[in-house]
Amino acid sequence: MGKMNHLSAGKQALFDRNTMTYFPLSSRKNKVFIESSCVDPATDSVAIPTKLQQQTALIADEMVQARNRGASVMCAFGAHTIKNGLGRLLGNLVQKGWLTHLATNGAGVIHDWEFSYLGQSSEDVRANVQEGKFGTWEETGLYINLALAIGAYEGLGYGESIGAMIVRGGLEIPSRSELETFATSLDGSAGKRGSALDLLDLITDLDDSLFGSRLNISHPYASYSAQALAWEAQVPFTSHPMFGHDIIYTHKANRGAVIGRTAERDFLSYVQSVSNLEGGVYLSVGSAVMSPMIFEKSLSMVRNTGKHVTDCAIHVVDLQEESWDWSKGEPPVDNPAYYLRFMKTFSRMGCNASYLCSDNHAFFVSLYRELEKRS
Repeated sequence: MGKMNHLSAGKQALFDRNTMTYFPLSSRKNKVFIESSCVDPATDSVAIPTKLQQQTALIADEMVQARNRGASVMCAFGAHTIKNGLGRLLGNLVQKGWLTHLATNGAGVIHDWEFSYLGQSSEDVRANVQEGKFGTWEETGLYINLALAIGAYEGLGYGESIGAMIVRGGLEIPSRSELETFATSLDGSAGKRGSALDLLDLITDLDDSLFGSRLNISHPYASYSAQALAWEAQVPFTSHPMFGHDIIYTHKANRGAVIGRTAERDFLSYVQSVSNLEGGVYLSVGSAVMSPMIFEKSLSMVRNTGKHVTDCAIHVVDLQEESWDWSKGEPPVDNPAYYLRFMKTFSRMGCNASYLCSDNHAFFVSLYRELEKRS
C-alpha cells in the first residue's frame, strides 16, 4: 500500500486546457493576406537568376521524363512555402499531373487552411505570446482538430481530412448511436473501433448537440488551398507533424490518438510514394528537418522489402549558401557543411542528390514556367 501511495503522490499533474480562453480567429491581426500574396507564375515579377533558370530547366526535364515512365514526382516543403502564397501554384502542379505527392508539416496544413477559411494567416508571435494569446484561436483549433477526428473515423489521413473539410464546406458528424455501434462491434478493425471511441469522447466533451449534425464551415478562399486542390485531384497531400509543434495542440479539442491515427496513415502513404521513386524525382524545399527525417526511414523501409530505388533525382532547395560540392561526397567533420543536416542525410541515400540555394518563391515560379514550356 505504501508503494502505491508513493507512486500516486509522485505522478506529474497535467495542464488542463479546459481552463484556457480561446479567441475568435477574426479578431487576430495577421501579416499575410492571400488575395494579394498569391503567386501567379504567369504574371509574377520575381527575379529569376540565370543559374536558377538553367537548374530548374534541368529539373523540369527530369520531372517530365519521370511522369512519362510512371514514376513518383514528390515535393516535400516547409510551411513558409504556403505563407509565401504558393499554395495555389502547388495545387496547380498537382492538377496538371506534374507532381504526384505533396508533403508538409503541421504548420503548412494550418496556414493553408486559415487562408482558405479567412483569407489571412501568420500572427504576431512576439506580441501574442506576451498576452497569452498565441495560437489560442477558436476556429483553427476546433475545426482542424474536429476534422482530423472525423477523418480518422472515415479512414482518411491528416492532409486528406483537412482537404475534405475545405472541399465539402464543412463536417458531417455521426450520430451517437452510430459511433456507439462501431465502438462496441466486433466487426471491422480495431482502428475503426478506436477512432469511433475517440470521436464519441470528443463530441461528448465538446457539445452533445453536435451528434448527427452537419457543421457548415464556409471556405470562401478554397481556390487558394493546396490541400483542397490535391483532394479534388485525388493526389496525396500528407502531413508529418511533431506533437506540440503546432497551435492546434493548445485547443481542448486536440486528441493525441487522432493525431497518431491520421499522421500514421499519411506516413505510410508517403512511404508508398517513395516505393515508386525509381526513375522519379524528389524535391525537398525549405524543410530542414521533416523532409530528410521521413525520407531516410521511408527509403530504408522500401529497400527492406526488396524494392530497388537508387535511380532517382533528389533536389534540395533552401536559403543557406552553398559551401560544399556534394558530388564529392560528405564533407569532413571539421567543415561547417557537415552539420547541414538535410544535405548530409540526402547525400547518404545512395541516390543522386544536389543542393540549390534559392528562395522558394523564385524556385517554384521558375520551375512552373519551365514545365509550362514542356506541356
